[in-house]
Amino acid sequence: MVEKGIHMERSCAVDVSVIIPVYNMEQYLDETIQSVLNQELQNFEIILVNDGSTDSSAEICEKYASIDSRIHFFDQENLGVSVARNMGLTYAKGEFVYFLDSDDSLDSAFLIGACRIAWKDNLDLVVVGEAYFYRAKRLTAVPTCALFIRKALLDIHPEIRFPVGIQPCEDGLFSHQLFIMTDRIGFDPTALYFYRKHESQNHIRINGQTGHILKQIPTWLDVLKAFYQKHDIFASQALKLALFVEHEPFELRYVKMSFDDSQKKLLFDVICDFMRRYVEPYLSENDRKTLSIPFRYFIRARDHSDFDKFYRGYLKNKPKKFRRALFWIKFIPFSSLRRKMRQNIRDQYSGI
Repeated sequence: MVEKGIHMERSCAVDVSVIIPVYNMEQYLDETIQSVLNQELQNFEIILVNDGSTDSSAEICEKYASIDSRIHFFDQENLGVSVARNMGLTYAKGEFVYFLDSDDSLDSAFLIGACRIAWKDNLDLVVVGEAYFYRAKRLTAVPTCALFIRKALLDIHPEIRFPVGIQPCEDGLFSHQLFIMTDRIGFDPTALYFYRKHESQNHIRINGQTGHILKQIPTWLDVLKAFYQKHDIFASQALKLALFVEHEPFELRYVKMSFDDSQKKLLFDVICDFMRRYVEPYLSENDRKTLSIPFRYFIRARDHSDFDKFYRGYLKNKPKKFRRALFWIKFIPFSSLRRKMRQNIRDQYSGI
């Protein structure tokens, strides 16, 4: 069964290990490293893992490691971001771990803000960023940039690492498993992470390859199945698993990607088969109501064509139904109940 969180005294000499996997980011790497060096919290270490770069990224890493003893440089052949992050984790000595992409940067108060929240309430995870704070009720996975982790949680769960050979969704699978292992989770909506968007990013390149994604999704579900079986948590964590399937393979892939008809049929069958076998038998009626309207229809649809027809009508009528539902709530006399019901409606109608 799941051991919910960890409880320990502060004993690490380093507050935060910032792990930065590096692959061909010479034009952005200085700014990324400088954003860590400029943090208000200065008791950190930076672990740079060069993943077989062919530009001058390795030389930039070596330069910084030679002038600041808090910066450590490791080199590996090109094995992918998951291997690089996992390698960095093996060398981390901080009380907390944060994974920073080598083309992004942090606000100067980023680390101290997350640390203070974690220290105050003895948290295992701090989810950083305003967007994720407002999704808290339905949050079962976040990108790596949104997750500030107590390293002891990873130490006692060595089976939770970035899955090798999977991209995209390696960060979603990693974060989802951590969310299952602890309920000591907090939020820092004030944290500012500066995300740089450019055409050479792996996820932008990969997300355009529908065939690649289609081959990956069954592997994602296999990873989840093995994890849930290992910890015997299908029944106890069914809603979290359902929300993960709703968000990752359904919303981000089936709904938002341009699959052709045969690919949609295959993906529909894969998702619905997984839900029928491993999730739906354990969902309560209240759990089902937590799921979005489109996803509830999806897992009950006759086939992908049935769902697509429904979804076209849903998108056309969604604004009208959303406004009508919110209108009637204002007549409820209890303010706390009104707030709760408004949020439930937003959860059901927003996003997809």
